[in-house]
Amino acid sequence: MIVVTGATGNVGRPLTQALAEAGEQVTAVSRHAVTVPDGVRHVAADLTDPAGLMPALDGAKALFLLLSGDLHAPEARPADIIGLAAASGVRRVVLLSSQGVATRPLGPSRVAMRAVEDALRESGLDWAVLRPGGFASNALAWAESVRTQGTVAAPFGDVGVPVIDPADIAQVAAACLLDDRHTGGVYELTGPEVITPRQQAEAIAAALGSPVRFHELTREEAKATMAQFVPAELADDTLDIISAPYPAELRISPDVERVLGRTPRPFSDWVARNIAVFR
Repeated sequence: MIVVTGATGNVGRPLTQALAEAGEQVTAVSRHAVTVPDGVRHVAADLTDPAGLMPALDGAKALFLLLSGDLHAPEARPADIIGLAAASGVRRVVLLSSQGVATRPLGPSRVAMRAVEDALRESGLDWAVLRPGGFASNALAWAESVRTQGTVAAPFGDVGVPVIDPADIAQVAAACLLDDRHTGGVYELTGPEVITPRQQAEAIAAALGSPVRFHELTREEAKATMAQFVPAELADDTLDIISAPYPAELRISPDVERVLGRTPRPFSDWVARNIAVFR
């Protein structure tokens, strides 16, 4: 059995589906009851209370670990989840980490994530670490304003990064969970092209067939919005990257193609599959 945390999210949902379609027994973990694919077991658990994961981990051979924003808070102890997994007989953990662990190791949220990576390496388990950059699905934050006002509001409108389609992250995660060749691998995951927020708005407009206006936010305005959903330190770390990406954060990584045998999907592909939420 393979346990997928964050199973209702932009990565966890397609990962759960892919594993089920591959014939694996899957336990989907989320905070609240949800509909899951046929044959998939669901367990409601809050990762801030690792003991609540025990029913999900019973009989599991592998775990996909995705840490939500509140697990980056100073009082959180996400490394305890790895210890619990090892004690429960899990043999392999695939961790969704962050590109910033390598490119900006001194950011508060990156220090915390590095500690989780280190705990995994020292656990004695088989492991793989995925380090994506920006997510194409972050554009979902614009869905309501596009639907109601025909507007995208974002900071740093002409500063781009190679955002990645979460479905590609999910497929890489599935490969790492199922194939021993990826044990000990650290994969940096990016999209195939650098794209700015203004260009993302243009891609949404093209898919809709109607104009979308771009409104540039100040850093302070963007942080105030982000801080409603993630700790302030994580918001600051993210804004540091998207305001002035380092050369390493602009690099198109070969790792998606190395694992999947194909190039990563462009932002326009993600938009085409998700255009209904913007209508």
